[in-house]
Amino acid sequence: MSLFSVRTWSLRRRVVALCTGVGLVLAILGVVASITAAGSNDRLDDLVNKTGPMRNAAQDLGTAYVDQETGIRGFAISGTEENLLPYTNGLVQERQLVIQITAMLGTSSRDGQIRADLQVVQQQAQRWRAEVAEPVIAAVRAKGPAAGQALVEAAKTTRFDELRAALGKLQANILAVRDEVATAARNSSSTLVSLEIIGALVVVFAGIVLVLLLDRLVGRPVVELAEQVREVADGEYDRQITSTGSPELRALAGGVDGMRRQIAAELAEVRAARSQIEWVNDQLKQQTEELTRSNRDLEQFAYVASHDLQEPLRKVASFCQLLQRRYAGQLDERADQYIAFAVDGAQRMQRLINDLLAFSRIGRLTAGFTEVDLNQVLEQVRSQLEPRAGDDAEIGWAELPTVEGEEPLLTTLFVNLVGNALKFRRADVAPVVRISAEGDDQEWRINVRDNGIGIEAEFADKVFVIFQRLHGRDAYEGTGIGLAIVKKIVEYHGGRIWLDLDVTEGTSIWFSLPLLAGVPVPEPVQQEPLKEVTT
Repeated sequence: MSLFSVRTWSLRRRVVALCTGVGLVLAILGVVASITAAGSNDRLDDLVNKTGPMRNAAQDLGTAYVDQETGIRGFAISGTEENLLPYTNGLVQERQLVIQITAMLGTSSRDGQIRADLQVVQQQAQRWRAEVAEPVIAAVRAKGPAAGQALVEAAKTTRFDELRAALGKLQANILAVRDEVATAARNSSSTLVSLEIIGALVVVFAGIVLVLLLDRLVGRPVVELAEQVREVADGEYDRQITSTGSPELRALAGGVDGMRRQIAAELAEVRAARSQIEWVNDQLKQQTEELTRSNRDLEQFAYVASHDLQEPLRKVASFCQLLQRRYAGQLDERADQYIAFAVDGAQRMQRLINDLLAFSRIGRLTAGFTEVDLNQVLEQVRSQLEPRAGDDAEIGWAELPTVEGEEPLLTTLFVNLVGNALKFRRADVAPVVRISAEGDDQEWRINVRDNGIGIEAEFADKVFVIFQRLHGRDAYEGTGIGLAIVKKIVEYHGGRIWLDLDVTEGTSIWFSLPLLAGVPVPEPVQQEPLKEVTT
């Protein structure tokens, strides 16, 4: 492709090419980031769920062996069965820890080495018990503590030292595996940060290129064209109008110059016929009026071109949407798809930014705490969610307390909780939401429960994390920040929030709010009968 052919591209084609290139680069970065993130998650899972617990288990195994040796010595000295309890407890703990470590081992060569080391440790432990511990126990029980002490002194610590050495090797190998996994996880994190930086630089670079491209092909040529039109409007009808901008602007300049030539020709004819008969004078008057009207049009065009066309230069982010609305169906299918991807990404980024702004403003932009009646808050929530709830939804609450807080934030809290209950409903089942409260001498505990699809216990700690989604965007809309906002609002009011894992159907979320100062604690409010509010 020659440089000359690129220069002849239209503005639309250049913008599409730029967006396509940036999209491809970001897509490649996204794929690499996804692969890296998946590997990092696997390593973090190994670190948290395997190597860390395995190391702790190996350390506890050493403690179990020390307890066994301590129990044998204590039994040999005292001869009482009570002093033998550390030995018997150590045996039980040893078996449990060996089973735990074995269950965490996989099929890799490293795991095979750890499994072999564990077998050596068990063999050394069995050997120590066979040659030292069991003979001492038998001697003490048969002949008394003196006989047991004699065997302990005769055995010295050789067998137990061998056991310690085998255990130390096992712990060293486990630690080495853990260090390898931790190093790999750190490297993956560094790679992800690098990819994010590269992606940001690509976006910034694309933005700069787009601004420069628009300035060179639209901004400055429009200003020059407006100046030429203004000169023509001032009477320089022989001034040729040209443009060095995009092909579209060059075509526009050619059309304006054709109009200029036509006006100039008409004026020449009028001047030549001025000395002719009256009808020629009338014709000249009409031509003059036409020229005045044309001049006004040219001045208006100059104003629009120099003022209104500057706005797109200050709103680079809106060009993707403008391209989609203006050129949808005019390009090839892939271009439309890329533009749709860009528009969707911009819209999702805007929603994420708006949600982040709302999240960051909690606690910063405050109007102060006042007494808030939660019954009135739920009336407002019901009104807000009425279009989403539909005719079959049922939202009910018992008499709720008055608390200290910010009413807008508490309204947002219930909108998110009740809105989630309506969104994550079961198919062909009318949503039912119940809100109740109970209190003690320190706080109110408020429960929001529904009959929806529920939340698995394994996700109990993840649902309140910002942007944490348990379902794909295709299944349920949203950014995954709703429960994070709820958690921050509750914590801002001095409370706490948790997921009730004892329910068998739907979702049950509890949160607490401090009692209103000076108000005595009433009897716990019964959930039934409920004050039914049906939407």
